[in-house]
Amino acid sequence: MIYRLGDFQFPSAPESLYPQTPQRPWVLEVGFGDGRFWPHFARTFAAVPNYLGVEISGVSLLKAHRRLKEAGLDNAVLTKLPAEVLVREVVPHGALDLMVVNFPDPWPKAGHEDHRLLRADFFRLAASRLKPGGAVLLTTDHDEYFDFACAQAEASGVMRVERVEPPAAALETKYALKWRDLGLRPQHARFVPTAHSEVPYSGYAPYPPQEDDPTVPHSIVQLPAQFDPRTFSKHTARDPRGVWTVVLLDLYASLRRSEHGSSWVALAHVVEGDLTQEVLIDVTAREDGSTLVRLGRFGGPIITPGVKAAVGVLTDRLAELGAQVRHRGY
Repeated sequence: MIYRLGDFQFPSAPESLYPQTPQRPWVLEVGFGDGRFWPHFARTFAAVPNYLGVEISGVSLLKAHRRLKEAGLDNAVLTKLPAEVLVREVVPHGALDLMVVNFPDPWPKAGHEDHRLLRADFFRLAASRLKPGGAVLLTTDHDEYFDFACAQAEASGVMRVERVEPPAAALETKYALKWRDLGLRPQHARFVPTAHSEVPYSGYAPYPPQEDDPTVPHSIVQLPAQFDPRTFSKHTARDPRGVWTVVLLDLYASLRRSEHGSSWVALAHVVEGDLTQEVLIDVTAREDGSTLVRLGRFGGPIITPGVKAAVGVLTDRLAELGAQVRHRGY
């Protein structure tokens, strides 16, 4: 099953993701590629564990979904998200039995180390989400990244490094087969938590289900009588503290007709650290002649400071185009 960001709870208990098998072990694979690892690895268990896979490639997501479906692995959830966002916001404390990282991007260029996944902060995050006795498994073909990850695990203060042989399933992935054909063998390590670390959630909230919930970011504006959406153009705003960046991409005529006048939908790109969301903001005419600017439901966005700011950035942009702001609720 493919989940969007808004389909999760924050965090999501196994009972909500795997209602038929909530008591089974829970395995997370970071960067599942085309999905070859899990069908092989799942067969090594007496009962197939619950599986959560995260990937940033949409093409890989679809390939892996098809592969797991053909293998009959129905207690599997796949999603397209940055791994750190998923682990920090979705996975409950002490919930995972195993975290698997096969052939991660090593970001080999000088100055790109901050982009690497397996840094000390991530190991502390992983330790907070693993059960006692759990572990992080790393298999990689990049020797320098392997040494870097091992050093970062030790620097985290919460992980013990065990250099062991990789599970056979890790040698069936696309990159492992490529290296095997060249006569080379990847390296493998098992990182075992030695201490529990407290890494809190960020407090993200999914879009509230009630249409009239006042907590949903919104504003009320009075558009000029001759408002022309063609005067709207791409606009970028950045938080002076560096928390978020909002890019207003375009304003479209709404497919939902309003009996009170013309309505539009704005597309915004919101970046907050590792989290990126594309959100729609409805600009809807109201009976009293005013216009409601409100976060749209499409895509199941989660309400973050950046998403709230996106509604504010659009409101300010409309004010620059002649609108009068009557109310701000974000």
